[in-house]
Amino acid sequence: MPALELSSVNGKIRPTAEATVPLKDDGLYRGDGAFEVIRLYAGAPFALAEHLDRLERSATSLRLEFDRRTLETEIEALLGEFGAGEGQLRLIITRGGLRIAVTEPATGHAESVALASITYTPTVILNGVKSLSYAANMQATRLAKEAGADEAVLVTPGGDILEAPTSTLFWVSGGALRTTRVGAGVLDSITRNRVMAALEVEEGHWPLEDLRGASEAFLASTVREVQPVSSLDGAAFPAVPGPRTEEAERAFAAVIEREMGVGGGLG
Repeated sequence: MPALELSSVNGKIRPTAEATVPLKDDGLYRGDGAFEVIRLYAGAPFALAEHLDRLERSATSLRLEFDRRTLETEIEALLGEFGAGEGQLRLIITRGGLRIAVTEPATGHAESVALASITYTPTVILNGVKSLSYAANMQATRLAKEAGADEAVLVTPGGDILEAPTSTLFWVSGGALRTTRVGAGVLDSITRNRVMAALEVEEGHWPLEDLRGASEAFLASTVREVQPVSSLDGAAFPAVPGPRTEEAERAFAAVIEREMGVGGGLG
């Protein structure tokens, strides 16, 4: 059995429980850094190059320098130690100059997820950046759980739909599969792009009421894959999973099989 929790800190590999980082780092003090989380199928990372491309874009936006080639070498060594297991790979670069790669067990998810709408104002200068400053996203999830749901759907003060704190939201309204346009302040998600390449999807700006009237909805992310949404603010959707959700599940499973040579649907 491979060790599921290993860490590489600037190339030094050890069990995560034994790994250390310097205290004086603005990545810790101020959340000043960038990150990615990548699904591992049989020990191989899904869309690694695209995740590293996005990490570079985030770093550029933050005026944060890191050596991509060195990080790639460190990832290869870490995954060699990890073996052929299922899991996920977390990458972190910090203002203090740390390159951190961590292997983790795959996150399990329920068959469906209940959402609560949470008002959220995007930080414009961090739009599209996977910054370590993720406290607002995590707080939104906590507020949703306090409201009796499993996860949040972020909504602007003006009432427009954004996304979930760590995943893209798709829904079916008027027979059309919809999602919020990237320019509205949502993340340019790699899984989102795979779903949109496989299915016909409308991008745009829509009010929360459009989601309330939807026939079905689902979340999509590297870690979740495709997860049906059961309800919004306590009101159940008519179909869980609905036909377009099942279509998305099949389409993404085909992507995983084509790109990774294995079946998806690990949780």
